[in-house]
Amino acid sequence: MYVVIEGIDTAGKSTQLDILNKNHSDAIFTKEPGGTEIGTRLRSMVLNGEAKSKVAEMFLFLADRAEHMEEIVKPNLDKMVISDRSLISGIAYASSMPIEIVTSLNLIATQNTLPTHVVLLELSEKELKYRLSQKENDSIEARGIDYLLDIQNRLKQTVKLLNLNHLFVDASLSIEEISKQIEEFINE
Repeated sequence: MYVVIEGIDTAGKSTQLDILNKNHSDAIFTKEPGGTEIGTRLRSMVLNGEAKSKVAEMFLFLADRAEHMEEIVKPNLDKMVISDRSLISGIAYASSMPIEIVTSLNLIATQNTLPTHVVLLELSEKELKYRLSQKENDSIEARGIDYLLDIQNRLKQTVKLLNLNHLFVDASLSIEEISKQIEEFINE
C-alpha cells in the first residue's frame, strides 16, 4: 500500500502524519521533497527561493521525486509506505506549465508508480487566511491566498485526472474526526 497525504501548506498534513505514525509504527514514513539525502538539499534550495525560474523549480522537484521513488518507495512496496506529498503536488505546484506535460514528466520520474490511497486535506479560503496569519510564511506560502487556493484546485484536478483512489477531507474538522476518516479509508 502506497498512501500519500496531500494538501496545501497549513492544511494539517504534519498533524495527521504524526497520528498515522503512532497508529502504523511498522509503516515506512517519507516525504517529498526531502525524503532522501539529495532530496533534502533540493528541498532547501526550493524553499529558500534559490531557483528563480519556475521551470527550474519544477525540475528540482522532479529530480527529488525520481530519487525518492528509487530509494524509498519502490524498494518498500511490499510494505505500507506513507508519504507527505507525492507526484500530485509536483503536478499541482508546476502551475505555470500545461497539466498534461507536467503529468507526463512526473510519470517518467515515478516510473508510473502511483499511490494506492490519496488523502487530500482541503481548506476554505477563510480557514487558510487564518492559518497563514498564525505563522511565518516560506517562499511558497508568501505567494498568497489566491495562489494556494489555485494549487488546492489543481491538487483535486490532478487526483481526478490520474483516476486515483482518494478521500477529500475538510481540514477544518477536528483533528480526531480527520484522523478517523483517514483510518477508515486506509483500512477499507
